[in-house]
Amino acid sequence: MPVLLRKFKLASGVMQEDRIDDPARIERYLKLFEKEDVKKLETGKWVWIEKDEWRLIPD
Repeated sequence: MPVLLRKFKLASGVMQEDRIDDPARIERYLKLFEKEDVKKLETGKWVWIEKDEWRLIPD
């Protein structure tokens, strides 16, 4: 099962990481990204969007 990781910094300065493993939710997030970013994610690379870091870990 693929997992989408999201790292972001809270207002207090603490780094937070979300692990999204629901396939429907991953699909919704991928629709928000540009095509180039989706290609990077599919290769397992980190993608920075605004202040968040995203990474897709395939099966």
